[in-house]
Amino acid sequence: MPVVNTDEGIKAKWTTEEEDFVLIKYTLQEAAFIAERRGVKIGLEPHAQYSRHPDGLDRLYHLVKSPAIGINFDTGNAYLCGEDVYAWLERVASRLVHLHAKDISGAHASAERGKVTGTPVGCACGEGVLDWPRIIDIVKRLCPRDIVFSVECGTPSQAAQSLHHLSRLV
Repeated sequence: MPVVNTDEGIKAKWTTEEEDFVLIKYTLQEAAFIAERRGVKIGLEPHAQYSRHPDGLDRLYHLVKSPAIGINFDTGNAYLCGEDVYAWLERVASRLVHLHAKDISGAHASAERGKVTGTPVGCACGEGVLDWPRIIDIVKRLCPRDIVFSVECGTPSQAAQSLHHLSRLV
């Protein structure tokens, strides 16, 4: 499948944005149909061109009405997109089904904030720019269910540091 790298993400050459949303809706409907029957949650994540900002993620979320569709909030991606992570998390908290606990180092933030739509790894939680006590408070106050945090960082040592840091805050 031919794709084009743009400043806003990866886009197939052979579809328009309108067509992309038809395809996304169809795919989510089919996935939700299966997920509902099995009690599985599908988490939509802020990443790439259509979900890199709160309105775009909401647009995707509202394509299909299903209890199986929720939000997998990625703190690092939201930050790198240039958004207010805390306001965005508050906005989606009632729909949250999972959270990628990803911190972003100061150097990474300086180099890429507002220029990219995400990253596969961050630094150890507590070593970067994000306010973890604030994130945990938002989740505790506004989420209607228990939320699993999955740490996304570069090394097993950073994962251990993240677990230690987050465990002290919870």
